Amino acid sequence: MKNWAILTSTILGLALTGCATAPIQPDYVSPTQYQALNCTQLQSEYNRIQQYLEHGVEPEKRTGVGVGVGLGGGFGRGGWGFGPTISLNLGQSSSTKRSETAQLLGQQDAIVQAAHFKNCPIATVKKQ
Repeated sequence: MKNWAILTSTILGLALTGCATAPIQPDYVSPTQYQALNCTQLQSEYNRIQQYLEHGVEPEKRTGVGVGVGLGGGFGRGGWGFGPTISLNLGQSSSTKRSETAQLLGQQDAIVQAAHFKNCPIATVKKQ
């Protein structure tokens, strides 16, 4: 029984470590937002993103405010009933270094697609 516990925890640890070290996959970004750029501008934008990736990505600290309106129920002065409720929530986004990097890689892919559509030669960096 003790061997099963050790084996199970080892497998679980390896699986979690494998997920944490998986390469970052690019998010999908539509290349249509880059249609208005010419070949030089596409290359400049690609290079700007690449420099940002090489110098380390720092996700923005974003805070958000949310307001919700709903219908709630409960016990009040006159007994049970329903009434409108309003809630206000403050928080911070889930923007992480991995999610920011995935977004930037997606932007680079979209730039390459837009460049190919316009028959622009574009110098790309090999991804590991």
